[in-house]
Amino acid sequence: MKRRNFIKTAGLASVLLSTNAKGINNILNSKFNKLVVLHTNDWHSRIEPFPTDKSRNSNKGGAARRAGLINKIKSEESNVLIFDAGDIFQGTPYFNYFGGELEFKLMSAMGYNAATMGNHDFDGGMDGFKKAQKYAKFDFITTNYDFTNTILEGRTKKYKIINANGIKVGILSANIELEGLVGAKLYKETKYLDPVELANDMAYKLKNEHKCDYIICLSHLGYKYSGNKVSDITLASQSNDIDLIIGGHTHTFMKKPDEILNKNGKKVIVTQAGWAGILLGRLDIYFDKKKKFLWSESEFV
Repeated sequence: MKRRNFIKTAGLASVLLSTNAKGINNILNSKFNKLVVLHTNDWHSRIEPFPTDKSRNSNKGGAARRAGLINKIKSEESNVLIFDAGDIFQGTPYFNYFGGELEFKLMSAMGYNAATMGNHDFDGGMDGFKKAQKYAKFDFITTNYDFTNTILEGRTKKYKIINANGIKVGILSANIELEGLVGAKLYKETKYLDPVELANDMAYKLKNEHKCDYIICLSHLGYKYSGNKVSDITLASQSNDIDLIIGGHTHTFMKKPDEILNKNGKKVIVTQAGWAGILLGRLDIYFDKKKKFLWSESEFV
């Protein structure tokens, strides 16, 4: 299933309007820098595809299919980053038996660059997460969880910066409140801090102090709600410097990413790739040679 969404700026339009169709591919290759961002969320230990039984999700998902897609994309593109927005754990007997070890080994083999923690990633307790984490060859970003005086102190990062072929990408997170979703004995002394405030503070730091060209938030807040509960839409509209929100928690299948205006009237892309690894989200992000963001294309495969 493919859905493409083209987000164009005036700068891009002026270039393309002066170019015939035959020359567009040459322009894309010679005048722009391209970053491919792949993303998943809420795959809930779905190691194997759903059973081939003619049910709704029959034969969909599965780690092998995802690995094949990632390998294919990496063979075609030179600048690829892969992220997950949480709830890696819980949902099949693989988690009950291996406690997250298999999930992290598979994600490491696929080349994930970073992930954040969802509420179900605490289902094995903090001890369980720590035990499995040694198999993760990628960083966990938890901007608004304070793990001081817990066994996870120092084992996650508040942010990460990746130099992607000259494009400086800043990664932060927005994590959901655990109280009411997770038993207190599982997350212990973890402190939940305001995700909007912390995300804005971190995005400002990444943009202005670290001079990042593009800022991505890995969110496990949920896409949107009918009430006042903070969501990805809330975060986007109240943000300043975030360019892309990769979401999770609500298992939302989107036909195309949303474009939400932030406090400065700038568009923020909000996306989410369903659940259970049924889809792999993809954004092709283009920058000019001065590393200024121009436009993006998106699809779910």
